[in-house]
Amino acid sequence: MDKHYLTPLFSPTSIVVFAGDPEASESHTPYARAMLAGLRSGGYAGTVTYLDIRMTGTLADLAHSRADLAIIALPADQIAAALEVTGRIRCRAALVLSSGLQAAACAELLGIAKRHGVHLLGPNSLGFQRPHLKLTASAAGDLAAAGPLALVSQSGALTSSILDWAQQNSVGFSAVISLGPNTAVDLPQALDFLANDASTKSILVYMEGIRNARRFMSALRAAAYAKPVVVMKAGRKPAGSKAALTHSAAIVGSDDVFEAALRRAGAVRVRLFTQLFSAAKCLASRYRPVGKRLAIVTNGGGPGVLAADWANEIGLDVASLTEASRAELSSQLPDGAHLQSVIDLGEDALPAHYAAALLACGKDPATDGVLAIYSPKPDHDPTAVARSVAESFRLSGKPVLACWMGDARVKEAREVLNAASIPSFRTPEAAVDAFGNIASFYQNQQLLQQTPPPLSTLLQPDTEGARLLIEGVLAERRKVLTEMESKALLAAFHIPVTRTMLARSANEAMLIAAQLGYPVALKIDSPDISHKSDVQGVALNVLTATQVRDVYNDMLVAVKRAQPSARINGVTIQPMSGKRHGREIYIGLTTDDPFGPVITFGAGGTMIELIADRAMELPPLNQFLARRLIERARVSEMLAEWRGTPAAHLEAVEQILLRVSEMVCALPQLREMDINPIIVDESGAVAVDARVVIEHAPPASHGNGDYGHLAILPYPSAYEREWPMKGGDLYTIRPIQPDDADMLQAFVRSLSQESRYFRFASAMPELPPRMLARYTLIDYDREMALVAVHRKREATADGEFTETEQIIGVSRYITNPDQTSCEFSLVVSDHYKGQGLGSRLMLSIMEFARAKGLSEIDGLVLANNPNMLRLMTGLGYTVHPFPEDPDFKLVSKAL
Repeated sequence: MDKHYLTPLFSPTSIVVFAGDPEASESHTPYARAMLAGLRSGGYAGTVTYLDIRMTGTLADLAHSRADLAIIALPADQIAAALEVTGRIRCRAALVLSSGLQAAACAELLGIAKRHGVHLLGPNSLGFQRPHLKLTASAAGDLAAAGPLALVSQSGALTSSILDWAQQNSVGFSAVISLGPNTAVDLPQALDFLANDASTKSILVYMEGIRNARRFMSALRAAAYAKPVVVMKAGRKPAGSKAALTHSAAIVGSDDVFEAALRRAGAVRVRLFTQLFSAAKCLASRYRPVGKRLAIVTNGGGPGVLAADWANEIGLDVASLTEASRAELSSQLPDGAHLQSVIDLGEDALPAHYAAALLACGKDPATDGVLAIYSPKPDHDPTAVARSVAESFRLSGKPVLACWMGDARVKEAREVLNAASIPSFRTPEAAVDAFGNIASFYQNQQLLQQTPPPLSTLLQPDTEGARLLIEGVLAERRKVLTEMESKALLAAFHIPVTRTMLARSANEAMLIAAQLGYPVALKIDSPDISHKSDVQGVALNVLTATQVRDVYNDMLVAVKRAQPSARINGVTIQPMSGKRHGREIYIGLTTDDPFGPVITFGAGGTMIELIADRAMELPPLNQFLARRLIERARVSEMLAEWRGTPAAHLEAVEQILLRVSEMVCALPQLREMDINPIIVDESGAVAVDARVVIEHAPPASHGNGDYGHLAILPYPSAYEREWPMKGGDLYTIRPIQPDDADMLQAFVRSLSQESRYFRFASAMPELPPRMLARYTLIDYDREMALVAVHRKREATADGEFTETEQIIGVSRYITNPDQTSCEFSLVVSDHYKGQGLGSRLMLSIMEFARAKGLSEIDGLVLANNPNMLRLMTGLGYTVHPFPEDPDFKLVSKAL
């Protein structure tokens, strides 16, 4: 049970091959010929058996042919029969090498595999390679060199091209997996396997589309938490939608949303083929940056300026050394060296000068990484400079990248840099791009760490009232809420809105205006008009009753003329905001296929589409994510202090973003929303106008807290419970979160050797970093880990009291590939045994599994662990022998 369920597919110890007569090559398909040639020449050490579907005999006769993996490379009309035999001889995985199979034939094969419980890669796949196993189960070309990179591709043609390119550029792989469009083993499953594969250090992904956003995000987040993931996606789509009913939907394109999803998952996106490898090479290096400040060291002003320009273009900061570092370094450099911004060592720079500059940058707190650029000069040795940089890199604690410009004269120097594992590039822009990928990785990893709950810690919203309002609108067969209804919805979630009243006549408008106080704004109220300004349906700063009457009448005439068929409810009246230093921003919502709701933020007002200032984030949000969302929009600079205007109240904007996140989580009926403009100044923020579009929510979005409409499942805070301990103390059982990593490591270290052995079947004194990451950032959709946390008050030396938290027990389960059962584990602190803690943790994890719709929970218990077996029996589990290992017992319980 410790092995990944796809191990028989991607790390088989035995293989059975269906490819026709192995000696009659003329009968083989092109894919079979390529696969057989690679399989025979690669040197695979496992058992390989060749079968023909025309063989006669019984299944008992074929029992000796049982294997981990079946490779099927047959004509289309023979594939189904071969897959049927594969299932009957109990192979656990199968690969179908084919192309051009129609949808009906693919569906038949998927059905056969599912019926027999076979993990199927293909059909219409080029297969995979595992170079360190010397295994080519592929029609994509010769076996790649072994290396630390894994490649997963949804394009067979691109897989072949990458392998050819990699061979010429000395790039090695731990795995190359070509998925194809019809495979049962899909991208999320491949990512999950590679995240747990010890031979894989970085993962490269080429993708064209996804089937299920929740599963994709879940697997990508888990993989990116364990190791760097670099993604290139085809099929970028321009922003804009013909059916958009709000500004937010009109300015957000699917590629923008994909970018936001990758950022939230902690992955790095590249757009060029060669960037896949340069990014992976940089991210797999031993050092990671803590920011985006790049120091540039060069012996030529032109290349340094090119690098600085491109750094500014992609949002990096060109680092400047501190005054102390400049003073110390200047004494070691030629007289013509310049140390302001770009560090230009001058044309006569020697190896020692580069070494001094790199060491200074490595020690300086104002830099996060260094780019060394070298332009060949007469009578200078580029290789000697490269050796000096390599030595400095060895002593540095920060990433170092190199750009040796030219070709023949610097070839040997590049070899020196590559041997020292220093990423080397031919142009300054490519090197800066590579550092940009590293900086993005760090920033995205911070986003990945966030696991917000569906509700913030702010005042509880009136969720039921909001649902009733939406149900009432849908009952009238309407999808677009009026301004009044939209503002009522916002108010239910405590979003500040301007007081707004509806007038159905000019006289009523004058009375309302007098009651609200001048100046006022008048806006047409119609479910058929998306953008009021476009039909002269907005009037601002109306100062008198006479003006109100005239504007009211003129507005109705203008709107009727512009849109004769529009239904008009009347005209809304509201006071002007009166914020002297007010800035206009917008917060919106759009729904993407397949990622679901996306929260948008940017500059607001009537020119929102022209300005097209948009930053976006997938819900749910917390304060950290809300602040980062604000910072990514261009309007954020306008919110700071500027020319005597005080800084805007950012906390007020953050709170509105958190409230919108709550709305999105609680109300799956929301499809589009504009809160535009929101007027914000130093004292707060208020929503002046709003428009909401709704639809009936799919059934999967309702009930049991699954939040099926979201791509990222919120932190399941509803499962936090307090329980009493013997002696009157309390402990809390709650889902684990990434911030618990230090507490979990301390818990494992505190366990006795026996307890660690019973839990991990190993005496390891602590969790390795990769396992610690895997255990704390989990996918709440397919697994759960509950921690029991005890708070202790301890007296300090000065008589004060501090409260500390410690984990005293952990229960967890992981859903099995059949999606109906799960495997559990349990461990309790030696100091807290006998408190009923184990029973409570198991009952809690079983409750969660039951709520997820799982029907059975299983676990492996060491046969020499009588206390655990007694606990399981007391909880109603049945105990069985475990055929694969007599040292374990299999305990099971129906949920």
